[in-house]
Amino acid sequence: MIPENLRFGGGVADTVFNPVVALVVIVAGALMLFLPRKKVIIPFLLTSLLLPGDQILVIAGLHFTLLRILLAFGMLRIFVIKGPGKWNVFSGGLNGVDKALILLFAVSTVAGTLLFQNAQAFIFQLGNLYNAFGAYFLLRCLVRDREDVTRLIRVLALIVVVLGAVMTFEHLTKGWNPYSLLGGAKARYFAADLSRDGHIRATATFGTPILAGTFGAVLLPAFIGLWISDRKQRGVALCGILGATAMTAASHSSTPAFAYVLGILGLCLWPIRGMMRLVRWGIVVTLVGLQMVMKAPVYHLITRVRISGDSYHRYALIHESVLHFWDWWLIGTKSTAGWGWDMWDTANQYVTTAINGGLLGLILLIAIIVYGFKYVGQARKAELDKRQALFFWALGSALFAYTVSFFGISLWDQSVLEWYALLAVIGAVAAPQKVKAALPQVFTVRSATQSPTFAPADQLARHGASYPRHVPAPLVAHKRLNQ
Repeated sequence: MIPENLRFGGGVADTVFNPVVALVVIVAGALMLFLPRKKVIIPFLLTSLLLPGDQILVIAGLHFTLLRILLAFGMLRIFVIKGPGKWNVFSGGLNGVDKALILLFAVSTVAGTLLFQNAQAFIFQLGNLYNAFGAYFLLRCLVRDREDVTRLIRVLALIVVVLGAVMTFEHLTKGWNPYSLLGGAKARYFAADLSRDGHIRATATFGTPILAGTFGAVLLPAFIGLWISDRKQRGVALCGILGATAMTAASHSSTPAFAYVLGILGLCLWPIRGMMRLVRWGIVVTLVGLQMVMKAPVYHLITRVRISGDSYHRYALIHESVLHFWDWWLIGTKSTAGWGWDMWDTANQYVTTAINGGLLGLILLIAIIVYGFKYVGQARKAELDKRQALFFWALGSALFAYTVSFFGISLWDQSVLEWYALLAVIGAVAAPQKVKAALPQVFTVRSATQSPTFAPADQLARHGASYPRHVPAPLVAHKRLNQ
């Protein structure tokens, strides 16, 4: 049974911070404060993802992890040292993803406080709220346009190359992780020989091999999307693809491998993009039909997906959550340890969200995913450039990979930054397309022999500065009828 103190985060009693890491954090923080706004994301992501999160500064009993310290620098930059120009936190204004995510943060905090009703639980919830709000707001603020998105993917490509190399090194050294030399709170864990079925399971800077592998796997569609949409970035995209593949393989876990394959599958559905409604309803009908004829619940199919380890635990988590619905539906539950063997290990983002925020929290998580697919779908339809449309499709494929991998992981370490970064990208470049698609259509023509072209007005202004004449679409239709 899991110790109750771990329900509040557990942790070390004294500071565990390597001096070299402390120096790196100070330098990164200074860069975040004084670099141009567009480049702030570089030191933030490099430091928070290339260094393990087990470096902890304890002040008056409060735990300040490496990520929390970096977020403090980020908050200073956003709200105090704003830099030149006028800009707000949410580029393009609040969208559905932003609202649902903010509500989810609030619901989880209130639910956790009401469940335990003691000071330590309240402090723990405030820490979680600080992590969530700080990380998402910072990324949402720093990723504002397509240029920022390209920069973000370039940085992530560098990160997965480094982490992929570290994880490959772990295999070559029979499980020794060089990050154990930093002497953090989890130094023994990093130095341990993590293996399964005779195969090394590499972790790099992450809390578990599954999180490490999934981090690389879900980025694969984004790198392929960058390759397709921007020829100048193909070298970077190729490095990202190789790094993501290395991380997935080195983790030797089923969930990352499944996410990797599903990301590619999502990209392969591009030729039938106009039939996705039929595909979605086909999946629903198939699952309902299987539920009617199978002896076990339809989610028992999870046990059929096995590359490494046993998938039964994932099935059991969902099954026990269904059986104990009345235990968690209102404000979550204090513990799932009584649900069965090892049920305290809630390696399922949907189950974790439910037990931490109740039914409302679970609904909000699903709403975030639904809004994400909605925005990338509308952006793809509104985009005239096929390569850019394919980029939006790649974002949807990454979201699809995450949606399915959530059945095998729950985000609790620095890997959550990747999830927030994906949502921030959707909010910055996909959600605004919903507004563009609703703009009045215009007609442009260079000569009497050319075919007419229809496009949103702002897109033509961006791509068609050389066009000498713009005619409102209704007038064009009137002319066609009179020809």
